[in-house]
Amino acid sequence: MASNKKYWKNPEELKGDASVVEALKHNEFVREIPVDEFLGDKTALKDSSTSRRDFLKYVGFSTAAASLAACEGPVNKSIPYVVQPSQIIPGVANYYATTIADGYDFANILIKTREGRPIKVENNDRASLFNGANARVHASVLTMYDNTRIKEPKANGNPISWEALNTQLISKLENLKAQNKTVVLLTQTFASPSTAKLIAEFQEKYPNVKHINYDAISHSPALDAFQTKYGKRGFAHYDFEKAALIVSVGADFLGDWQGGGYDTGYAKGRVPKGKHGDAKMSRHIQFESNMTLTGANADKRIPLSPSEQKVALAKIYGLLTNTNIGGTLSEKLEAEIKTTVAELKAAGNKGVLVSGIQDTDAQALVLAINEKLGSKAVDTQAPLLIRQGDDKEIKQFLNDLSTGKIGGVIMANVNPVYSLPDGEAFANQLKKLPLSISFTTKE
Repeated sequence: MASNKKYWKNPEELKGDASVVEALKHNEFVREIPVDEFLGDKTALKDSSTSRRDFLKYVGFSTAAASLAACEGPVNKSIPYVVQPSQIIPGVANYYATTIADGYDFANILIKTREGRPIKVENNDRASLFNGANARVHASVLTMYDNTRIKEPKANGNPISWEALNTQLISKLENLKAQNKTVVLLTQTFASPSTAKLIAEFQEKYPNVKHINYDAISHSPALDAFQTKYGKRGFAHYDFEKAALIVSVGADFLGDWQGGGYDTGYAKGRVPKGKHGDAKMSRHIQFESNMTLTGANADKRIPLSPSEQKVALAKIYGLLTNTNIGGTLSEKLEAEIKTTVAELKAAGNKGVLVSGIQDTDAQALVLAINEKLGSKAVDTQAPLLIRQGDDKEIKQFLNDLSTGKIGGVIMANVNPVYSLPDGEAFANQLKKLPLSISFTTKE
C-alpha cells in the first residue's frame, strides 16, 4: 500500500529553508551526477571496448530503479464477520486442549489460536501425564503452514481422486483376501483406544490383515522385560518428584529416554522443600559413558565405558540382594558402586534406579532392583503404552516380505525405507508387491 509519509534529506529542508527548497524544485540531485565520467566522452566511446557494457549497465539500473519506484505493496483487506461466532473475539486468543502423538513425541498440550488460526503450543498443566512440551512439540505448529504437505492422494506418483483411489484399494484388498494373502498394517504406536478400535474393525472385515507396531527408535528390550515380569507390554511409569534419590545407569531421562516427559517431575523434585535449615531436594547420581543433558544436571556423575555399564548394574543388584553376580571393575568404580548402594539402602522406598541399556536382561534387573527397594517413584500397575514395537515381529515381517509370504503392506506414519538399517532392500521388496499404501503428510 502506498505511503503518505514525507521524508526530508537534510535539516535545511526540514526547517523550510526557502533557498534549498527552491533549488530542489529545479534539480532533484544537489550534486550533478558525473555521467561523462561514467559513460566516457564521444572519443572514448569510439575507442573503448567496454563502454557499451557500461552503457547497458546504466540503462538497466535506471529502468530497474524506475520500475521499483512505480511499484506498490500488496493490498491486504480484512473482511469482518457477517455473523460473528460467539466464542471468537477478534484480538483475544482461544485455547484448545489436544494431544500430539506422532510416533516420537507424546504430549498433552494446549493450542493457542487467534481467529481460528493455531499460532502457538502451550503446556497443559492440568494434564496429569506428559503435560510438558519439548522443543519438537513446540515447533510442530509450523507443520500446519507447511507448503510441502501433500494436498491430494496420489497413485504411482500421479494425482488421483478419492473416489477412484477407494475403488482401486477395495478391489485389491478383496483380491488379496480371496487369495488368503497376508496384508501387513505397519503403523507407529497409537496409544489411542479409538484408533485401536478402528484397527480391530478393519481386521474383522479383512481377517488376512496383520497389525504390527513399528517404532523407528526401538525400546523393545525394556518392553520385553516389563511384559515378561508383569504380563503387559509397556513402560514402568517413573515419577521422579516422589524420589529422594535417583540413580541412572546410562539413561538420559531429561532427553528422549522412553519417549521423554520426565523432566517436569524431576524439576519439581529438585526444588528444596521444608524449612530453610532442613530443606531437602532429590539427589541424583549418574553413571554414563557420554556426557548427556541428564548427566550435566546430576549431583554426582561417574564416567564409565559402555561395556562397564551392564557390569555396574549387575553389581548394584548383587549388593542389594546379597548375591554374587557381575564381572570385575576398577577399584575406583567398585568403591563408587558400594557408596551408591549404601545410599540406595538408606533411601529405601524413596530411592529409584533407571537404565538406558538396550538389553532385556539389564532392564529385568532394573525392575527387580526397584521392586527390592519398594520404590514409590515407580508405578507398574498403570504402565505407559506410548511404545509397543517388538523387534522380533519386525524381524519376522522382513523375513516374510523377502520370501514372498506377504501380499501387501499398508504403512501409517512410518518411513521404514529411511529408518530401517537396510532401507534400500525394503524399498525393492515394496515395488514387487501388488499393494503398498503409505499414509503420510509428506512425499
